[in-house]
Amino acid sequence: MLNTYLIDPSHSTASFSIKHMMIAKVHGGFEKLSGKLEYDPQDLSKAKVEANIEVASISTRDAQRDTHLKSGDFFDVEKYPSITFVSKSFKKDGDDLKITGDLSIHGVTKEVELKVEGPTEEIKDPWGNLKIGASGTTKIKRKEFGLSWNAALEAGGFMVGDDVNITLEVQFVKQV
Repeated sequence: MLNTYLIDPSHSTASFSIKHMMIAKVHGGFEKLSGKLEYDPQDLSKAKVEANIEVASISTRDAQRDTHLKSGDFFDVEKYPSITFVSKSFKKDGDDLKITGDLSIHGVTKEVELKVEGPTEEIKDPWGNLKIGASGTTKIKRKEFGLSWNAALEAGGFMVGDDVNITLEVQFVKQV
């Protein structure tokens, strides 16, 4: 039976990491995300997931960098306020899943594959809500999404790497 679940935003995270100055990864995330999962573990052909991230909620623990990331040099939150993901297919991969779908960032949509641990078995929380959880990862090239700002370093190379690692840790609440 196909069940509907909503993302529990207070128990879910969308985070990323990217190489900075070619020496170390900088980590960040988004404070506001929402979405819906339609899921039947016995019939993945009908499964669907949609997620929305409010780009203005970005946090890298550095206010100046966050302001720069929100500007026209990067995400341009005034013009592109959301990052979205809409699934196209779910496939079993051992105990886990591969979810293929369209990721839209900065007005550009590309197909990506999420490697997903889970979803977990459904459990009841202390307030009687039924929940499942999942962890997903993917890697994208930021330039493919129109995020091309960079600065050359005096010693060679660039300020910001192109590979972005994305991690989602999500709890879903069953809708009854």
